[in-house]
Amino acid sequence: MLYIILLIFAQIFLVLCDLPHHKFEYKYSFKGPYLAQKDGTVPFWEHFGNAIASEEMVRITPSLRSKKGSIWTKNKTAFDWWQVEVVFRVNGRGRLGADGFAFWYTENKGVEGPVFGSNDNWIGLGVFFDSFDNDNRGNNPYIMAMYNDGTKAFDHQSDGVAQQLAGCQRDFRNKPFPVRAKIEYYKNVLTILFHNGNTNNDEDFELCVRAENIYLPQAGYFGLSAATGGLADDHDALKFLTYSLYPPGTQPTSQNIGDAEKEKFSKEYEEYKDKLEKQKEEYRKEHPDEAKRKDMEFNPDEAYETSQQRELQQIFQGQSSIFEILRGLHRKIDEVIGRQERALSMLSAVQTGGVPQGQGMPPPQVAGGGGLGRHEVEALLGGQRELVQSARDIKSFVTDIHQRTGTIIAKQSDGKPSGGTAFEAAAHFQEVKEALNIVKRDLAAVAAKSQGGPCPVVQPTSCLPTSYFFIFAILQMIVIIGYITYQSNKESQAKKFY
Repeated sequence: MLYIILLIFAQIFLVLCDLPHHKFEYKYSFKGPYLAQKDGTVPFWEHFGNAIASEEMVRITPSLRSKKGSIWTKNKTAFDWWQVEVVFRVNGRGRLGADGFAFWYTENKGVEGPVFGSNDNWIGLGVFFDSFDNDNRGNNPYIMAMYNDGTKAFDHQSDGVAQQLAGCQRDFRNKPFPVRAKIEYYKNVLTILFHNGNTNNDEDFELCVRAENIYLPQAGYFGLSAATGGLADDHDALKFLTYSLYPPGTQPTSQNIGDAEKEKFSKEYEEYKDKLEKQKEEYRKEHPDEAKRKDMEFNPDEAYETSQQRELQQIFQGQSSIFEILRGLHRKIDEVIGRQERALSMLSAVQTGGVPQGQGMPPPQVAGGGGLGRHEVEALLGGQRELVQSARDIKSFVTDIHQRTGTIIAKQSDGKPSGGTAFEAAAHFQEVKEALNIVKRDLAAVAAKSQGGPCPVVQPTSCLPTSYFFIFAILQMIVIIGYITYQSNKESQAKKFY
């Protein structure tokens, strides 16, 4: 009993020690995403017939009748033993499908033909995933491996049953997950493992084919092909992963390049880079519009404004609107001051008994016993002077706001604001704008009151009563003083901000 256990452990040890070293071969592989280039080609591969390459997969044939397609490596292999994992889908609308899907390792690159989209009488290995039952035995879908030395023609009527090395009956159509086939050729032993696609477990493989003493060409091309007949399926290859296999102790070592050769390659690279830059510059000069369009494609961010640029533009727009409001306030204040001066001159003329020059008005008709007293006229004149002084103070205050706004613009033009600073600056400008709107409404009210012209002297009952006038003036002064206090607080906060 102990001898049997030792023998089993010895065999397991020999198997583990004989496990090959795997090296991924990217020049003989493809997978998504970005599987195909912009021109529809696959790097290191070329496709023929109805095959179409996209970013995620290669559709060998679409689900249309009588279509054939294939995809082959551009170069022959440079290793003796290999392992290939193919991830694919075969989907169709009907319960039956046709014709099938094939994996190839041949001495020569295949061309379009009758054997699942490739030529007959090949030299090498073909692994066929046959969907259609030609011999009516009810044994399809079927997976089989066939070796051909170039003298055999595939027997379609019997589905090649007499020509196969080995095979297994497995369904690979319309599966919920991609189907996988792992094909390994190591030390003249061919092994095919199959994943039926019913689960999402990548390691859920089962043995389908194992054949010994198989002698394939030492160097060959890898390929995939598919074909449809009266029935049609979509045959999609999602991944083709190739690994070269090396026995233990014989794995390839990295080749070290000498300093002289490195320097030579570096020099050639720099020369090529300079030449490429010169050609690009010449192309830009000859085709400026096309070069600009391509630059926009490679740098899409330049076609759109950044958040900092958008915030700075909003600040400039706010400043422009403030300038427009300030200009309007200047005009309104000048009009109010002119009207008040005209009213003062008219009151002075009335007080002295004359007519103001240049007013174009007839002298007032004084009625007996109804004129204003001297103290009332003096009080009215005093109120008008205070109103004129208040208007001048407002004008000086607006001028100060204009200067401060110019300082803010100068600071903003020195550099781009960050996101938080731009937001606070915009909020400050909004507060200034609201305050200026209040002043504008007050001045509009004063202008409306002033447009009625001077009160007639002979009929004091129809004029604005003196008590109402002083109440209005006091309210106006309270509003102005409150606004100045509010603005002083905002200015102190703005000093902290800047």
